[in-house]
Amino acid sequence: MEAQELAARIVARAAARGVTIAVAESLTGGLVAETLVRTPGASVVLRLGVVAYATEMKQRVLHVPASLLAERGAVDPDVAIWMARGVRQLAALDRSACTIGLGTTGVAGPGAQDDHPPGEFHIGIELETNDGLVAEASSHVVLGDREAVRHAALEAALADLDAALDRTDLVMHSESTS
Repeated sequence: MEAQELAARIVARAAARGVTIAVAESLTGGLVAETLVRTPGASVVLRLGVVAYATEMKQRVLHVPASLLAERGAVDPDVAIWMARGVRQLAALDRSACTIGLGTTGVAGPGAQDDHPPGEFHIGIELETNDGLVAEASSHVVLGDREAVRHAALEAALADLDAALDRTDLVMHSESTS
């Protein structure tokens, strides 16, 4: 499924269920949020989009632990989860609620970063469920130039969001759902 078609599916599914989403992006540089926003009605679903490209912004804005960043660097599945957690919490400031947080981090290239090859990326997700918070990450390595890597990360992030919406235990937060 093409990225824009998948984004439209995500927005429709989330809106129908009263699920809200926030995204924190590094290597995708806003592609995930921008792709979701192209869909009419996205404002009901998308609460916040943050581009935290610099490592210190991941720590200061998204509250990724400094010890984790110092030990493993920014290209790590746990960093992606912390980014997802941080943006979900930021998006919950005014209504105390956001169902799904998503984070993207990785190396677009052309060179390696902290011994991570170009094309390595991680998608983190944190979900608010009826039984509490659930966090998971997916890790990927793809070949290609910067744009190919970023597009692959966009597609992986959208696929992970779509899969999260398969869960039946997500907490509803949308004001538009009665």
